[in-house]
Amino acid sequence: MPLAATRMGRILPSQTIAITQKARALKAEGRDIISLSAGEPDFDTPDFIKQAAIEAIQRGETKYTDVAGIPALRQAVAARLNADFDLDYRAEEICISTGGKQVIYNVMVATLNEGDEVIIPAPAWVSYPDIVQLADGKPVIVPTTSETGFRLTAEQLRAAITPRTRWLMLNSPCNPTGSAYSREELKALTDVLLEHPQIWVLTDDIYAKLTYDGRQAYTIVQVEPRLRERTLTMNGVSKAYAMTGWRIGFAAAPVQLIKELIKLQGQSTSNACSIAQAAALAAVSAPQDFIQEMVSVYQKRRDLVVAALSRVPGLICPKPEGAFYVFVSVQNLLGKRTASGHVLKNDEDFVTALLDETGVAAVHGTAFLMPGYFRVSYATSTELLEEACRRIARFCEGLA
Repeated sequence: MPLAATRMGRILPSQTIAITQKARALKAEGRDIISLSAGEPDFDTPDFIKQAAIEAIQRGETKYTDVAGIPALRQAVAARLNADFDLDYRAEEICISTGGKQVIYNVMVATLNEGDEVIIPAPAWVSYPDIVQLADGKPVIVPTTSETGFRLTAEQLRAAITPRTRWLMLNSPCNPTGSAYSREELKALTDVLLEHPQIWVLTDDIYAKLTYDGRQAYTIVQVEPRLRERTLTMNGVSKAYAMTGWRIGFAAAPVQLIKELIKLQGQSTSNACSIAQAAALAAVSAPQDFIQEMVSVYQKRRDLVVAALSRVPGLICPKPEGAFYVFVSVQNLLGKRTASGHVLKNDEDFVTALLDETGVAAVHGTAFLMPGYFRVSYATSTELLEEACRRIARFCEGLA
């Protein structure tokens, strides 16, 4: 009898994590590796947040908390979402989890029955379809195009809906493209959703504070309050607050759904780390000016990478509106041969050869459900980005 359950055959290991681990292993062997594969800020967690965690330890706040999180954090998260997006969430409509990924997993497991469909615009974060399949759902992948800035259109959404559609997953700004929906673009989607009262929306706003050129991020309930009672807003502290390892995400949703998430979490992980909750409380309660300082640095890095890669023959590098990624087309280079003789049949061949021959780690577009591209994270130093772009340019120019 096989050890693994049948459901495990539906999923693959996270490809972004796998590439990052490979890059770390090569670096440990002494290779000169520049990793642009991880979706992780290179900034350290701000000192005042770390100090809040230290003080929580010293106060003895090292015990179990309520499954849904300490009341002060639930209240602070509601207040932060309300201030950022002009919403009206209450503390009882918030659930604190061990990272944003757990929020998504809990939601899908708590709400999907076998065969229920979840619409996922592509490119998309690698974990969305796997989580849906683990929950016995069916991912319905809707490919977007560079012509629309990799944004789902109302026409595409309407065409993808069936009687089995249960959720729409929407990520803005998007991982991996950095595309951010305008208010008008979201309104076009919400108009369609209003026609289908059985569909809920999971809006992944984890990069909402990381937008550029004065652009503002919008969220579904902000644009269409009539969808409030069937929207789950997911956010967390990992990206904007440089707190990836603290593992704090949060869900904002109607009480009836929050109760189901708490029930599930209570029978799995229970509460998120009490110390990390204290740190998150400090982060979301403080003045948010320090985030803009990071955003300013990210924007300069974005401009550097886009300018450098746009000069490379064969690469097409759109300028993202948010997050900290560029999503680069290599379709003009497929079929060519590297200096060491490897034929680039697809985007995975491209990133594999790029790592092996230049020491630059990136993630292939197929991992994000969009073949023919690769993702570069610019959440690293300017010096490393400049060197990585030089290596990428030499690699591409050496293809024959």
